[in-house]
Amino acid sequence: MTTHEYDVAIVGAGTSGCYAAATIANAGLDAVIIERKDAEEAGHIACGDALKGADKFPSAIPKSKIEPAFTNTGVDHGRFEIPSHDTVLEIPVPGELAVIDRLKYGKLLIEGAEEAGAELHYDTVVNDVKQTDDGQVTGVVGKRKGDPVEYDAEVIIDGAGALSLLQDKADFEDATFDTNVRYSQFCSAYREIVEVDEEVEWDDALVFKPTERAAGYLWYFPRTSTEINAGLGFQMNEEPMQMIDDLKDDLRDREEFENAEVTDKLGAALPTRRTYDSAVAPGYMAVGDAAAHVNPTTGGGIAGAAYAGQYAAEQAVEAIEDGDVSEDALWHYNERVMEHFGARYAGLDVYNILSTAVDVDDLMGLLAALPGKKLAEALYDGKTSMGPLLAARTAINSFGYWRQILDFYKVKQVAEQVIDHYERYPSSPDALEAWQRQRDELMETVYDVTGAEPKY
Repeated sequence: MTTHEYDVAIVGAGTSGCYAAATIANAGLDAVIIERKDAEEAGHIACGDALKGADKFPSAIPKSKIEPAFTNTGVDHGRFEIPSHDTVLEIPVPGELAVIDRLKYGKLLIEGAEEAGAELHYDTVVNDVKQTDDGQVTGVVGKRKGDPVEYDAEVIIDGAGALSLLQDKADFEDATFDTNVRYSQFCSAYREIVEVDEEVEWDDALVFKPTERAAGYLWYFPRTSTEINAGLGFQMNEEPMQMIDDLKDDLRDREEFENAEVTDKLGAALPTRRTYDSAVAPGYMAVGDAAAHVNPTTGGGIAGAAYAGQYAAEQAVEAIEDGDVSEDALWHYNERVMEHFGARYAGLDVYNILSTAVDVDDLMGLLAALPGKKLAEALYDGKTSMGPLLAARTAINSFGYWRQILDFYKVKQVAEQVIDHYERYPSSPDALEAWQRQRDELMETVYDVTGAEPKY
């Protein structure tokens, strides 16, 4: 068996993995990205291609490096179509938006990591982790181009995506690493790249549309005026959808897709749940989809993954330089994630939970009645507010859905309580258990208010 030694080994050449590798290499340490795909296919990942926060990326890979993959920077809002109520909501989306060519973006990320000094090992499938008797992760084992190989490293960064195999193989019994993970907390998604003859009228918008499941949606994101990322997804605790057929039926019903050509198809699972309570263990850190760094209401996760990769790498560098890669030494990474987006995502998860417990018609009626700006705040910030006059106007517009409006406000209040609790995330592993007990008490209120089955 061939053995490679590095300061840090990163599994997966996605957004978080590439930013982690570049950050490690820029700090002067040895970094390798272990990627299961070959050089041609690497970077080809199922994605909606919509990028929120396009103006905010870590500097480890300069934004100028990835900007050529930004194919549409003219998108400036969301468009939510509700056919059952003959309504189209124009939703302002905070921050800079863009739609990208995900394959080109992936290739540029890999180039950026290599230019920073990281090594790339393609065609390498990791199938196990190495641990000491006291639980410290010290490496990974796999096959590279069919030959046995192992990687020894001071820190392993898991960027292997949703439901990472590494987390099944590692023994986290004595660590704080979040193992409360199951399929029902994830979304199954499928997308096609579709080319049309005529320019679409909505090339400045991210188009959303409900599916027959409340916990799911269709999307049409314009890479250009004539190239569209069309897809759909649903929460895995829902009755399965026939995604390919359902998407085909909707495309057939839209006249702008007459004579359209499908040029690419991909599917994937992604986390639509709260960020992991802890994504560290001795010698081990998880980033991106592998740690649920995804907005649970929209499925967006590119910018969060980029920053998570940077935060994990910076903490790994500090720990290695101090000669201590214990859970305590890596803990600050958790704090930075929670401060940046983890608390917000925990609040947004409450709305995801609500969507699994309501009738789709009731949900559409509620959405049709809500002002677009307030809906955007709920979808992206987790917090929203309404003055008495606006609340009264909403009540008038939502005749027949007043119970749902009342339930929404109850959910809003508990979502904000969840965010407030996450903003008090502990500064050491020793305090995590008490913090989790208080959070779990809040979650009981979430389930009572939403009427949903427990998600965790």
